[in-house]
Amino acid sequence: MSTADKLQLEEAIAFIQGYSSYLVVAHENPDGDAISSCAAMSWLLEQYGKQVTIVNQSELPGRLSYLYHYEDIVQYDPNLDLQFDAVIALDCADASRLGDVLTLIQERNAPLLNIDHHATNNGFGTVNVIRSDAAATVEIIYEIIKQTPFTPNLDCAKALYTGLLTDTGGFRYSNTSPAVMSMASDLLSIGVSAYELADHLLEKMTMGKLKLLQTALSRITFNKEHTIGWVTIMKDDLENCGAVSEDIEGIVNYILNVEDVEVGILFKESSDTGIIKASIRSKGNVNVSEVAQSFGGGGHVRAAGCRLSSNMEESVQSLVEAIRKALT
Repeated sequence: MSTADKLQLEEAIAFIQGYSSYLVVAHENPDGDAISSCAAMSWLLEQYGKQVTIVNQSELPGRLSYLYHYEDIVQYDPNLDLQFDAVIALDCADASRLGDVLTLIQERNAPLLNIDHHATNNGFGTVNVIRSDAAATVEIIYEIIKQTPFTPNLDCAKALYTGLLTDTGGFRYSNTSPAVMSMASDLLSIGVSAYELADHLLEKMTMGKLKLLQTALSRITFNKEHTIGWVTIMKDDLENCGAVSEDIEGIVNYILNVEDVEVGILFKESSDTGIIKASIRSKGNVNVSEVAQSFGGGGHVRAAGCRLSSNMEESVQSLVEAIRKALT
């Protein structure tokens, strides 16, 4: 660990110790790393005797209901009357991705600790711990915990392992580093069941997800060279298939797994009129984070996302063309 990295961790610990009550938040439409980071951070704050409230803009993925304090996470409401001295934002590359929760934070003008692993993070915190070399935000939280007197219990270990497992694609993505495997080994020694979590998070699916997958796969389209593939999910598809938003996760990987495909894109029609959400995945020859940034989004070299303010046809055309140019 570099001196600069260690200094960041020390600043984070000082922030965690410095106030009495904390609001813990993560990006809207939270994934495994976002919710797991909130769970692990709330555990650490409680070890210091702090009061913790976790709030998120969106409905939570039901498959993560086993996580510590899952049932206590509050969905944002403009009428919420919350008491907190400081804010900890987790796994959020841009403050706007907090959704309307950001309004609550800005009204209080509260100090904010920003912990994230996205290279596109713009450092919106009072204190920032941004480690783009980390596979997941939980990896940074794990490193913070290691600098404290506390050892994770099983609840905390499950949360840390969940975030690591989901953000590395079951330890299959290129971000699976020696540090990741060492961390996983440590968490297994605490009592985490690798099989149970892998089976629950990566293997099992509902009938609704299966039907949504069937619908999506029937719509996969490729460019002439078969280097770019994309799929569209319309807003009525979830209801028609009996699926939920979290069932969309992972569908884009089916495109990327096709031989010769370099970039896979999933376009999802939002319930907000005129907004298309795009999830972009790359095998590494295209920095999809840069492409996403050009559309106001961001992410990682191999995984990024953005929103497009147009109809589905125009959104597909503009983003696919930007990817095509990036490939040449």
